[in-house]
Amino acid sequence: MGALTNGRYLLAAGLLLLVYGTASVISKVATGDAQPDALPSAQGTLPHFIQEPEDAYIVKSNPIKLRCRAAPALQIFFKCNGEWVHQNEHFSQEYKDLNTGLKVREVMINVSRQQVEDFHGPEDYWCLCVAWSHLGTSKSRKATARIAYLRKNFEQDPQGKEVPINGMIVLHCRPPEGVPAAEVEWLKNEELVSSLTDDNIDTRADHNLIINEARLSDSGNYTCLASNIVAKRRSATATVIVFVNGGWSLWTEWSPCNVPCGRGVQKRSRTCTNPAPLNGGAFCEGMSVQKITCNALCPIDGGWDEWSEWTVCGSQCDKQRSRECNSPAPRHRGKTCEGNGEATENCTDGLCTQSMDSSNDVALYSGLGAGVIAVAILVVAVMLYRKNHSEYGVDVIDSSALTGGFQSFNFKTTRQGNPLLLNSSMQPDLTVGRTYSTPLCFQDGADKELFDPLPDIKVKVQSSFMVSLGVAERAEFRAKTVAETFPRDLSRDYCSTVDRRKKGLLTLNGPFSARQEQLRTTGVFGHPGGRLVVPNTGVSLLLPHGAVDENMSWEMYMVINQGEASVQTLEGCEILLGPEVTYGPPGLDLFSPVAITIAHCAEVDAENWNIQLKRKTPDSKWEEMMSVEEESTSCYCLMDSTSCHLLLDQPGSYALVGEPLTQAAVKRLKLAVFGSMEAGSASYSLRVYCVDDTPHAFQGVVAAERTRGGRLLEEPKTLPFRANTFSLQVSIQDVPQFLWSIKPFTTCQEFSFPQVWCSNQQPLHCAFSLERYSPATAQLSCKISVRQVKGHEQILQVYTAVAETEKESVPFFMQTDCTVTSQTGPKAFKIPLSIRQRICATFDTANAKGKDWQLLAQKLHLDRNLGYFAKQRSPSAVILSLWEARHQDTADLDSLASALEEIGKIHSRSSPKDQDEPESDFNHIEASGPRGTGEPARPKAEDSAPEYTG
Repeated sequence: MGALTNGRYLLAAGLLLLVYGTASVISKVATGDAQPDALPSAQGTLPHFIQEPEDAYIVKSNPIKLRCRAAPALQIFFKCNGEWVHQNEHFSQEYKDLNTGLKVREVMINVSRQQVEDFHGPEDYWCLCVAWSHLGTSKSRKATARIAYLRKNFEQDPQGKEVPINGMIVLHCRPPEGVPAAEVEWLKNEELVSSLTDDNIDTRADHNLIINEARLSDSGNYTCLASNIVAKRRSATATVIVFVNGGWSLWTEWSPCNVPCGRGVQKRSRTCTNPAPLNGGAFCEGMSVQKITCNALCPIDGGWDEWSEWTVCGSQCDKQRSRECNSPAPRHRGKTCEGNGEATENCTDGLCTQSMDSSNDVALYSGLGAGVIAVAILVVAVMLYRKNHSEYGVDVIDSSALTGGFQSFNFKTTRQGNPLLLNSSMQPDLTVGRTYSTPLCFQDGADKELFDPLPDIKVKVQSSFMVSLGVAERAEFRAKTVAETFPRDLSRDYCSTVDRRKKGLLTLNGPFSARQEQLRTTGVFGHPGGRLVVPNTGVSLLLPHGAVDENMSWEMYMVINQGEASVQTLEGCEILLGPEVTYGPPGLDLFSPVAITIAHCAEVDAENWNIQLKRKTPDSKWEEMMSVEEESTSCYCLMDSTSCHLLLDQPGSYALVGEPLTQAAVKRLKLAVFGSMEAGSASYSLRVYCVDDTPHAFQGVVAAERTRGGRLLEEPKTLPFRANTFSLQVSIQDVPQFLWSIKPFTTCQEFSFPQVWCSNQQPLHCAFSLERYSPATAQLSCKISVRQVKGHEQILQVYTAVAETEKESVPFFMQTDCTVTSQTGPKAFKIPLSIRQRICATFDTANAKGKDWQLLAQKLHLDRNLGYFAKQRSPSAVILSLWEARHQDTADLDSLASALEEIGKIHSRSSPKDQDEPESDFNHIEASGPRGTGEPARPKAEDSAPEYTG
């Protein structure tokens, strides 16, 4: 009723005003006060709105103002939501438009937040204006009034992405609900992103950010910014990483053959720099180095043919003969023949002018002169021969030896000197062209008594090294002039001998037949992982934590093959550098590779060795897995000075195989001398062993000597043995001759080069039998010289008691854990599991700060063949497994802690703003228990700091 009453009141007021206004106008016209131009406008115009109310938003509690202006207008009122606004709520003013002369009325009202909130209708709160004039009324447009707001949470936050370079980046953003609707902008690293300045960026109406082709510069932190008249809201930050996968460069040209003559190697390489991997991009797959064998043509020097027959004596009393340089003709930069190709000689000895009757006298004088010269030469030769023989010692052969079918031989013995002197002043001198026959260092068959000499071996020595050896079949090695380049007939003599050695055509000397029993160790492993060890062999297997699925376990084994099958299936000049190792079972399914450590006997040098890892196929043939100098994604091989560490995915049989590339290739030999009294006699036996320098090979010597009751008389020593095709000589020196006697022909014995080089983990030995003159003699002192012709020498000093009751054994191995074969769980690892997991969590994820697993590999000196780590589910875990295998004997975490500390320092220098973060949780490594125990220490207060994720 109140609204109706107000309406009637307003209507009545309007009529009164209209009447009053009309009367006023008439009055003014009558009195002459009206303006001339006002009357026509008022008479023919409805109210016209100069300003209509506009839509408005109420921000917080501030009211909004709605305005109307109309001309000509006698009165203006607001109507909101169908009801008239009370007159008292209007604020109006009136003025005259100077241009038109019409009266302009302006009205304003306030609309509060409470009014809008209290209104409940099918549409928004609205208001309009109604203006009156003499001719009628006019209505304005409706203006809405709404409460403005912006919610806090985004309906969809942008998500971080890792995209390859030139890929498309789409970041989605749905802003919070708001009135009015929020506008969206994008920030990159807190700077505004605009599609107006970059054609590669598209910010669409659906608020998404699209980068058509990703560039490295597009990496960064992106934020969606929503705003309206009420507030601004920021979304969660999305990190975009644009990565680059590595690509191979072009292959370089093949290098020249690394030897000027004979069989060598050519290389070519490429680098993962086209482009280089960036921001966690994949490393290149495949090999970075390729090798092929090459054969450089050796120079052939020219040689003279035989002289032709002398021509008939001519009129000038001379005769001629000639020869050609065709035996052989010089080829491949070889030297031409030295000397003259033609010769001229007086055919009458300068008596051409005498009569032919004196020719008989000339012949007589010539014959006498030649005879005198021959006699003089013979006398000098005999004197030199006698003089040389005066220096010979006990090894001068007796004529009775000829009846035994042996040929004579001669050695110059070492001069007697100070028995404490380790290096004798004179080395044995083998006379060129002479031969000797004697029992050499030997290898008995299964039907022979252990350590008995092998009978009927004949050896011929030329140019100071063995050139023929005959037992089942005679194998000859012809020694020629030693060339300065490699191989010195290695591609022919050495490799052919190796082939025959492997086929059983060449019988080699050694201490005993091959052991048939297997060295085997087993263990049951589950999710915690563990370690398998074959005691005293230098062979172990590490199964990482998490490699076996939870709630599962495997019975794993590791076997060292001690048969000859491996040797017989190798090719060319290849030799075993360590034992053949098998691990299983077949079908083993693991989440990460196992780490196997195998001791080897090579002096590792890429220029001199081609070392390969081979795997045995089901048909017992060897296939190449990788070369240690090349990169591979199927397996990993790390060569240390005495061991190689393998990361393998597939169970099977594996062997480390080496092929010498130059004469400088060296493998290490372990030398040891044992002794024992022969039961029931006055003889004392010295046995000298030459074996590949691996714990497994030396274990065979130890086992044999234990059964025989032998004693180790000197600390074993190492001898570098070069691939120069020269033999190995073992001699006994400085034996007290007034106390001991030694059998003739045994003071110096010799192994041929193929015997030593191709021993393939099988020991070689030779024996010296000494007999004392008096039972009262209880001490023996002498020296054992082991030397390679044109190579290195090692001296073993012997000083021992020889009592028959002496049965004390010398410890051959000093490891305290030599009987431990398997360990499971945390005690098998040096790095505590919690520290290992933190390291993996930190380094497995690439981040903008540049600290990932590649940096970890670099600081641990494992930064080659990174492609293998890149394909692993957790590269850091595999790197740490390899570190564990490499440092299993040192039991020292200092190197790992130092590497992590260095990484932390580098990071702190590059990111000063992060110095308030914990320095590193890796300090827990130094806080562990005693070195090598793997027992974590009691946590400190600072250990509760949040985990470092940089």
